[in-house]
Amino acid sequence: MPNIVIIGSGPAGVSAALYAVRAGVDTTVLTKGPGALDRAEKIENYYGFAEPISGAELERRSIENAKRLGVNVITAEAVGLTYTDKLTVETVGADYPADAVILATGASRAVPRIPGLAGLEGHGVSFCAACDAFFYRGKDVAVLGSGEYALHEVQALLPVAGSVSLLTNGAPLTAQFPPEVKVCPQKVDAILGEKVVMGMQLSGGETLAVSGVFVALGVAGSTALARKIGAAVDGNRIVVDAAMQTTVPGLYAAGDCTGGLLQVAKAVYEGALAGTEAAKALRKG
Repeated sequence: MPNIVIIGSGPAGVSAALYAVRAGVDTTVLTKGPGALDRAEKIENYYGFAEPISGAELERRSIENAKRLGVNVITAEAVGLTYTDKLTVETVGADYPADAVILATGASRAVPRIPGLAGLEGHGVSFCAACDAFFYRGKDVAVLGSGEYALHEVQALLPVAGSVSLLTNGAPLTAQFPPEVKVCPQKVDAILGEKVVMGMQLSGGETLAVSGVFVALGVAGSTALARKIGAAVDGNRIVVDAAMQTTVPGLYAAGDCTGGLLQVAKAVYEGALAGTEAAKALRKG
């Protein structure tokens, strides 16, 4: 039986799962836990409820319904997405090969405005250590982050780079990093360099000389995962066609990560479309 792995258990992810599993596809949802919907105190602009409902309750009911229909819901943090003979979602604990993958982890709302970050993307600023580590053989690099996602990038860089520094940008560490990694807890004031990355300016006046910066903030959201496999993105929006497919065959996206109206109704529609179209494509072989 073909299988679909969906990253995210919000309205888009669960909606996609409902349509995929009812189409006879083995369906797995990977969830890091409650998302933006869980923080909504009251929802009264969504179809089907006579009284307002909390986001947490709507999320709980939706996931329970998906489980009832046979969707496999696994608590795991996605940190990477690769393609060899088939798409594979990498998590902290295991890898999940899939015939199709649907990205539905919502929109990134907490990207730091560090001077130089956007302008030097592709010129020393990278979002994928597995993709770009080769270009930094023997060079000094930095990873911007503090959790499991950052650890995943550090582990990809250590065997290749001359040295790896971790820049937490003032955030507390939430993962155990190897002792050879230099941890810089200061805020990052700027990424230095005009045409290529030359270093990092840290608060307090310290400068760190590096040739590359790998961004791995918080949890790997849909846009970051799309970047890793080469899918087209437009800012923080993943580019999709009318069937919710990205520019990578077999990879779909739905919900807030595709831009537009950041509402449950829009996410549910896109999830339904992505799940239906992915299942249809798999049946065609």
